[in-house]
Amino acid sequence: MLETFRKLWKIKDLQKKVLYTFLMLLIYRLVGVIPAPGIDVSRLNESNNFMQLPLLNMMQMMTGNAFGQMTIMAMGITPYINASIIMQLLAVAFPSLQRMQEEEGGQEKMARITRYVTVGLAVFQAIGLSRAGGYVRSGWYNTVLVGLSMAGGSALAMWIGERITDKGIGNGISLLIFAGIVSNLFNGITGNIYTAVANGTTTAWLSVLVILLMLVVMTFAVTYVDLGERRIPLQISKQVKGRRVYGGQNTHMTLKVVSVGVLPLIFAYSLLAFPGTIGALVAPNSGFTAWCNAYLSSGSWVYMILSALLIVGFTFFYSSISFDPNKQAKQLMEQGATIPGQRGKNIRDYLARTTNRLNLFAALFLAVLAVIPTLLTSWVTNLPFAASSILIAVSVSLETMRTVEGELSIRGIETDKDNGFM
Repeated sequence: MLETFRKLWKIKDLQKKVLYTFLMLLIYRLVGVIPAPGIDVSRLNESNNFMQLPLLNMMQMMTGNAFGQMTIMAMGITPYINASIIMQLLAVAFPSLQRMQEEEGGQEKMARITRYVTVGLAVFQAIGLSRAGGYVRSGWYNTVLVGLSMAGGSALAMWIGERITDKGIGNGISLLIFAGIVSNLFNGITGNIYTAVANGTTTAWLSVLVILLMLVVMTFAVTYVDLGERRIPLQISKQVKGRRVYGGQNTHMTLKVVSVGVLPLIFAYSLLAFPGTIGALVAPNSGFTAWCNAYLSSGSWVYMILSALLIVGFTFFYSSISFDPNKQAKQLMEQGATIPGQRGKNIRDYLARTTNRLNLFAALFLAVLAVIPTLLTSWVTNLPFAASSILIAVSVSLETMRTVEGELSIRGIETDKDNGFM
């Protein structure tokens, strides 16, 4: 890997792309420390209970603590993620949107609509969450300032992400999330180390050791599974067009073992956190809120069982959206490709069986991955990472590495992958 980056650094245009990417990430992090106008910082420092709500922990993780400080980047890139998910689901529910997406220029139209939805969600989330926490100064103009400044921060984050994708290295939106997670992870680990130094107890140092050990183990496991793939052999029949003969070669179709990424984890966490968050905002002293805190909070057996079941369900649901065996089988037949031993309808059934098996493994793996940090929180305080944060960080790192190798391969430069490194 180090040799790959050494080769990359020798190429001037790639060097510029890397520097541009780091510059954009630096701007993103610097803007993330500017306080949003209209926020009462004294109230923010006095009240931390609101920030401990389950649904907001994910915001903290994604924004690298910018949300906890109520800065301009408090909403970060999360409104864009939510808007993208909403548009994907709407495209499945409404065939007209799906058709528009498949038309010429349809992707640009969907991207433009997603940007508008992002800004709208950012304004709504910024005003709602900041007022619910009691952080906005009195006066309607302060509410407007908070909404506009934080929505502007999200729009800037979205613009930075798109610029990185166009002119930098890797997927810009993913790298912004990665930057927030790494920042939050670094702050969490150093905080635990400072606590251990201050306390000087064996238990405190043992907690730090367990955190570091589990971080390494989970990173290795996620990396190993994320690189896993199932290769389905294909035979392409010969086609004669004029005097030329096309096809006739053997190839393969690649299916990732975990094709759904981190979305099932995010969906499951959000759904479980939603009732408790609403209860805490509307009726903090009610019996419903007390029940949610007891049974739908990280550490309870009910939470672990429900999160595992939801992750399994969302894994199969999102996989059905992203990969359609019927559509894939039709495309293969149109290209004159067949799977050895399978013909016609059997190709569709074979693809369905294969994806179901991969989805079952992926669902169980993600469920176990999600439960491990929950088990640790029962005796390790201030755990600085969750399964979703590890999965996102590793996935983005591998994705960026593949992009770098692709840039080098285009220029005819041998990479570590070519030498059998990965």
